[in-house]
Amino acid sequence: MAQMNQTPDNGEMTQQEYSELVAIRRQKLADLQQAGKDPFHITKWPQADFAAEVKESFQDLPEDAAPEDHRQVCMAGRMMSKRVMGKASFADLRDTTGDIQMYVKRDDVGADVYQEFKKFDIGDIVGVRGYVFRTKMGEISVHVTEVVLLSKSLLPLPEKFHGLKDQETRYRQRYVDLIVNPEVRRAFEVRSRFIRYMRRYLDERDYMEVETPVLNTIAGGAAARPFITHHNTLDIDMYMRIATELPLKRLIIGGIDRVYEIGRIFRNEGMDPKHNPEFTTVELYQAYADFHTMMDIAEGILSGAAKEILGTYQVEWQGEQVDLTPGWRRLTMVDAVREYAGVDFAAITDDAEAVAAAKAIGVELADAAEKTWGNALYACFDQKVEEKLVQPTFITMYPVEVSPLTKRSPEDPRLTERFELFICHSELANAYSELNDPIDQRQRFEKQVEQRERGDEETEMMDEDFLTAMEYGMPPTGGMGMGIDRCVMLLTGSTSIRDVILFPTMKPLD
Repeated sequence: MAQMNQTPDNGEMTQQEYSELVAIRRQKLADLQQAGKDPFHITKWPQADFAAEVKESFQDLPEDAAPEDHRQVCMAGRMMSKRVMGKASFADLRDTTGDIQMYVKRDDVGADVYQEFKKFDIGDIVGVRGYVFRTKMGEISVHVTEVVLLSKSLLPLPEKFHGLKDQETRYRQRYVDLIVNPEVRRAFEVRSRFIRYMRRYLDERDYMEVETPVLNTIAGGAAARPFITHHNTLDIDMYMRIATELPLKRLIIGGIDRVYEIGRIFRNEGMDPKHNPEFTTVELYQAYADFHTMMDIAEGILSGAAKEILGTYQVEWQGEQVDLTPGWRRLTMVDAVREYAGVDFAAITDDAEAVAAAKAIGVELADAAEKTWGNALYACFDQKVEEKLVQPTFITMYPVEVSPLTKRSPEDPRLTERFELFICHSELANAYSELNDPIDQRQRFEKQVEQRERGDEETEMMDEDFLTAMEYGMPPTGGMGMGIDRCVMLLTGSTSIRDVILFPTMKPLD
């Protein structure tokens, strides 16, 4: 039940007025129940027609056409407005496809039913039968011959009092947001279509979709702080997954050569317009492939989805015009730092010199980070370059220090075969030529454990079972993780991740 002390977001109604409206609606329900007409006893309604299709397919008939010559419809939805005018009334019905006007006349539905209809409230769920016609004002409408109250709305909708506009309330009460602001539904329709497109894209390339555990005894596969829970029967603490990477790699080792999972990820971190503690990713792995293969897939999914869903490669996001036409730029991190920050790390071989070069342009290394060439390079990119990347750009060849699960570059062992995809200063995908050397992997885990012991809670944990799996032999593999929420933000032009998550994480109200 909604809180009784909640008032519409515009502040134009007093608490007393609001409470009186709620009391009136509850009394109307009680009267119906007393009369044996409890709407909550109705179990179904034969909804067969929908507003958008009815209006799109409408064909005008001569003015003298009989009612039976018109299209007969049976519809249902929420009543969003009502205008009573003596013996006839107009109302707007909203179903899952849109709105349509209803014309309710006493002589057609009967005096008793019409009297009951006049007591219906905005927000009530109704079922109607009738025929489709065009009013003298030119609006396609349903001439109602039967109207039934299917569910009573006990709380007044904000739209009656100028709409639900407070962003905080919209996120907390998404159900009301969807009722009174139907345009917000588009973002979630795009989200659904994007996920369908992604599945089809991968399925057509012989990937197998799988599910892996959400609860784990080790939080691995990413640098992130986990949520911790407790399993009562086993009497052990467990971690909600921060990535699906390590279980999926076990499947690659097991012989499933192309595998992916679309799933919820949980990270115990801060919230901002680009971050929510729980979010959705796709992770995919392909044996006998590398990070170049993953670049092609990332570009194919995003550009193809834009063309299919939006009909264009051109999108506007965060105040920028973005061109998703295939053929995206691919730039090494060393080249990006040279181009955008003016420091040539290719000409630097000494750790101290690299750290000094970073400091010279105002870059500071994290306290827990080792003062190495690789960490200095990454800090320069993170603090000076990322904010300048607007058009789709693959940044490749990351330092080994920040890529504990990635294969080293044969040309430069300080670097790894990794990329991240950036659009409008935001990371949308992260991919590797996966590390498949179990001895190297153990050494990198040990480095991560050392950092954790120095206080960095976002480093990898030692995963002995994963190391055992690798020792059975893992083929050369390309892998990628892509943030679905941010991809939908891009395709819908949303500036906050909360606009593309139906129920974002919110601080509880007192």
